[in-house]
Amino acid sequence: MFRTTKKLAAGALAAALVLTGCAADVERTADGLVKLTYASFAGPSGLPAKFGKEKGFFAEEGLDVTFVEAQDPVGLVSSGDVQIADSDTTSAVIAAGKSAPIRIVSSMYRTKGPFYLIGGPNAKTLADLKGKKIGIGRKGSGMEVYTRYILKQNGISESEVTLIPTGAYQPAYAALESGQVDATIIHEPFVSLAESTGVGTLLAKGWDYLPNFHTGVEITSAQFAQQNPDVVKKFLKAYFRSAVYAKQNQAEFRDYAVSQIKVPAEVEDNALRREDPIWENRPEVDTNALRETQEIQRELGFQDTVYDTTDVVDSSFLPSAEELR
Repeated sequence: MFRTTKKLAAGALAAALVLTGCAADVERTADGLVKLTYASFAGPSGLPAKFGKEKGFFAEEGLDVTFVEAQDPVGLVSSGDVQIADSDTTSAVIAAGKSAPIRIVSSMYRTKGPFYLIGGPNAKTLADLKGKKIGIGRKGSGMEVYTRYILKQNGISESEVTLIPTGAYQPAYAALESGQVDATIIHEPFVSLAESTGVGTLLAKGWDYLPNFHTGVEITSAQFAQQNPDVVKKFLKAYFRSAVYAKQNQAEFRDYAVSQIKVPAEVEDNALRREDPIWENRPEVDTNALRETQEIQRELGFQDTVYDTTDVVDSSFLPSAEELR
């Protein structure tokens, strides 16, 4: 259990002093906190870190973090417009493999795809999906990979369905609710919301089909990592402290999530229970999983080659287990 935020001011001052002189090309607030722009995932996936900012974990590490959302985190990190970003693993690996100046510095708080295939009134079983319209999130995304893999494993060819990009989160739910699609791949808490309202039925959990497909990493530019190693370390420590605290204090985190996503508390409770197995809070990047992920991508035609990630993954910034207790 973490110390309370009563010690926030003292902790922030101490962290600022540690960072003083160690960070190049960074701006600071009047009280010495390092200013950091962080492109987090939209929707539920980005909530633990935002919750952690409210709890003061980033400030305790000497960081003044501004959250932004981005469709192209790799581009923003490469250009220096943001210093750190959430990224789907495959985009980061492929971009780095094609010489984008980025580094993968950790996994996200969960690495298995938090994606669920749910069907509407006309698709209550996987067999019902033949001849139906299925939402895939964004074209070329991990959500499409999971959808296509689930269909393939259940003997449904792509010629027997129509795959439609509908977006994620609320737009994906709205597309199912309105009948624009007969089924969709989606995140929690929208699975639990669909079940509670009768809008949809859970057909498949993504990680049951692709347990080793790596879906989320933290990235920064190679230059920022080289010039500001202590800043990256402090960020990752605060990021994972946030996720660990959120999981250990689920009633408190549930209330925060409900205030952000506007679903009933019992729906969010069910969503958190369902995702407990994949909320692992493991910063390490499994390079074997990266290779397997790329091989699946190549098998489905999402990439032409499997890239060597030896020089892409930098594990020197990871917080220790003791730091996250």
